[in-house]
Amino acid sequence: MEVLDNKKVHTMLPKILNEEPRVFEHVNTYVFDKPKDAAIAVAGEIAELIREKAAKGQNCILGLATGSTPKPLYAELVRLHKEEGLSFKNVISFNLDEYYPMEPDALQSYVKFMKEQLFDHVDIPVDQYNVPDGTLAQDQIAAYCAEYEARIEALGGLDLQILGIGGNGHIGFNESGSSVHSKTRLVA
Repeated sequence: MEVLDNKKVHTMLPKILNEEPRVFEHVNTYVFDKPKDAAIAVAGEIAELIREKAAKGQNCILGLATGSTPKPLYAELVRLHKEEGLSFKNVISFNLDEYYPMEPDALQSYVKFMKEQLFDHVDIPVDQYNVPDGTLAQDQIAAYCAEYEARIEALGGLDLQILGIGGNGHIGFNESGSSVHSKTRLVA
């Protein structure tokens, strides 16, 4: 058995993934002692981005996630709105996921989650937040997913995406076996 160093792995990875070789970026990683400290730092970055885009008269396009990890982040964003005047009027959000089938007012709905955690507590216009529709007929899902992606692209893409890591290791609901090129889709 050969032990591979990072350089060799990075050289082999594009071949394994059947892609052209590419330069791997250095990703800055910050480790915090407490989740609240991480939430404050990330919320500060988001607030700075929102304000920067607002000062230029631009929308801030955010990709948002659900689950337990972003709860302290959303609480800090709500605090910034209520106590420091952070406005979400220029924010357009696209949520990462929704269960299917799911009514938006169901207990497990991510529409309900996002409204309870963030949307109902800030000044984001109702028509500027997007959560995948869990009420569609199954034969409408593929077209809906393509249109969801098209709306994001028409706005110039996401400025920032919040992701979570699930208990089974999925990242942003890209379950094990998902393609590196996955887009919005129905996942079992």
